[in-house]
Amino acid sequence: MNDALLQNCKLCPVECGANRLTGVGACGVSGLKIAKYYAHPFEEPCISFEKGSGTIFFCGCNLRCAFCQNYEVSRAERGKAITPRELADIFKTLEDTGVENISLVTPSHVIPYIAEAFALYRPNIPIVYNTGGYDKVETLKMLDEYIDIYLPDIKFYSSALSSRYLGKPDYFDVASEAIAFMSQKPLKMTENGKMLSGLIVRHLVMPLCVSDSKAVLKWFARKLPKHAYLSLMSQYTPFGKIENFPELSRPITAREYETVVKTAFDLGITNLFLQERKSSGADYIPKWDF
Repeated sequence: MNDALLQNCKLCPVECGANRLTGVGACGVSGLKIAKYYAHPFEEPCISFEKGSGTIFFCGCNLRCAFCQNYEVSRAERGKAITPRELADIFKTLEDTGVENISLVTPSHVIPYIAEAFALYRPNIPIVYNTGGYDKVETLKMLDEYIDIYLPDIKFYSSALSSRYLGKPDYFDVASEAIAFMSQKPLKMTENGKMLSGLIVRHLVMPLCVSDSKAVLKWFARKLPKHAYLSLMSQYTPFGKIENFPELSRPITAREYETVVKTAFDLGITNLFLQERKSSGADYIPKWDF
């Protein structure tokens, strides 16, 4: 691993410049730290498929979403430090259980460590890159040869909303460029509907943000290739540190979600995953092991 990448860390768009060999960056971590790994059954059907997705939750995050449902993990308030060798062993352990793929959840700030783990052991099942979307293309290229499926969020179109809720006024500009790079991954599906390669863009519908969701969908329909999938999520659950955001104190309404779904159909988006509104709730938030 190239230590220089971590001595003056600019792996993500924050470019905090921290020496992560001796301390933490803006992401909240120095080395590898995980909160959980297990077979997750509640991803998109083509990802979880029959035996679940082998998800690995990395601690820390380069975003600061006020409403984060994994707040303890994203802020690195809990978790277990591991080595790249141990991460490679986790790849093998999950693969041996029969999971459909290995899903790297929030990996952007630890890519050099993940690349080192892949050099030690490369699984024989698809690798999913599950990210909040705030990624640098040059950093993505460091891991791209190992990635089969990209699973990014596109959270907001409006810089005012992304500044308010994420602390990142440049979120859309950065995420849309990263997703354009990810969209080069070809679509490969088995006959029975399991994804082997491709792109699924997730968008979480938020309270009072229907107009912004419509703008996101128009961008998706206009700018991304036809093989890209869109996953419209209804699962927003009041969580995190939202005391100063009273508008986020409730789940979305049926009307809000249905309006966004109708927009997707009106735009001719056919590669589309929808979510039942019962998916909202704390029961769907993982119980952290470490």
